[in-house]
Amino acid sequence: MISPALLDEAAALLDACRARGVMLATAESCTGGLIAAALTAISGSSDVVDRGFVTYSNESKTDLVGVPAMLIARLGAVSEEVARAMAEGALVRSRAGIAVSVTGVAGPGGGSAEKPVGLVCFGLAQRDRDVASEHLIFPGDRAAIRAAAVAHSFAMIRARL
Repeated sequence: MISPALLDEAAALLDACRARGVMLATAESCTGGLIAAALTAISGSSDVVDRGFVTYSNESKTDLVGVPAMLIARLGAVSEEVARAMAEGALVRSRAGIAVSVTGVAGPGGGSAEKPVGLVCFGLAQRDRDVASEHLIFPGDRAAIRAAAVAHSFAMIRARL
């Protein structure tokens, strides 16, 4: 379930994109489509949201948004480099002017000393601008980590607009 606070953030982001005439695309791994779901829960979002790619498996990252398989093999799916490639691929494969990507370890298992539970990498691609990336470690359980990743992706987009 998407919290009322996230829905409010989604509505505000849609309004900001509308005001600038910008369409969005998403490429999501650990959030499993929650970014797109929060945005499309708002009536009328189709004038802003072009498409969302759920790229949960490594193969889908390659097949759907063109992340080089060798990049994933070398760095793992949870890396800023893969997040950048996911965002770039979503932008190229859409009509959007901006694309956000998320890949991470939402837990409760799957973490390591190098990539702990809560580590989320973000990518942001925009036409005619450099691709941005960053990573954060969020506390909490799986639901909290995923919700925090959605909220942070909204903040990244707003900052770029």
